[in-house]
Amino acid sequence: MRFSSLLEQLIDALRCLPGVGPKTAQRMALQLLTRGRENGRRLAKTLHEAMENIAHCQSCRIFSETTLCEICASTHRDASQLCIVENPIDVTVIEQMTHYRGKYFVLLGHLSPLDGIGPEEIGIGQLQSIFMSDHLKEVILATNPTVEGEATAHYISELAKQHSLKVTRIARGISIGGEIEYAGPDTLAHAFAERESVY
Repeated sequence: MRFSSLLEQLIDALRCLPGVGPKTAQRMALQLLTRGRENGRRLAKTLHEAMENIAHCQSCRIFSETTLCEICASTHRDASQLCIVENPIDVTVIEQMTHYRGKYFVLLGHLSPLDGIGPEEIGIGQLQSIFMSDHLKEVILATNPTVEGEATAHYISELAKQHSLKVTRIARGISIGGEIEYAGPDTLAHAFAERESVY
C-alpha cells in the first residue's frame, strides 16, 4: 500500500534523524497523525523557531540564541584555559561531569581529508586568533580518542606551540575509539584531573 504524497514526504523528512530508518519513520509519522496531532504541531512550531533562531556563539561556536553564549559572556570563567572539543554535546557533558571552569572552542567536527573536512571547516582560522589572546595560557585538547580525533589534536597542538602556549591532553580514562559523550562522570573527571602535558 502506498501512502499519500504528503504522508510520504513526512516519513521521508523524519528519516533525516540519526538512527531513524524507514520503518521507524513510518511509525513516528502514523503516531503523530493518529494520536499526537497537538504534539506534532508543537514539534513543528518549536523546530521552525529553533532552525530560525539558534545559531553559533561567535566566540566558542556552541549553539546559542545570542551573539555570545552564557559561558563566553560570563566574567566568572577562567579565560586562561581553553578546552577544545569536537561537538557541542561535549561541552554539556564536561560541564555536568567535571569542575572545569575555563572557556571552550567547538570544532564542529574533526579533520578528515577523505570527507573534505580540512582546517577551514573546523574553524582553525578563528582558533588561531584566539591563540593570540594575552589571557590564554593553556590549551586543553579534549577531542575524541579516535584516529581522526588524535590527528586533529596533534594538528592543533602544533599550532598552539607556535604561540608558546601550554598544551595538555585529557588523560586516557576514555578508551581508544570511544567518545566523550558516552564517558561516565568519574571517568571524565579523572581524565581532566590527570590531563597530560603535550608541550
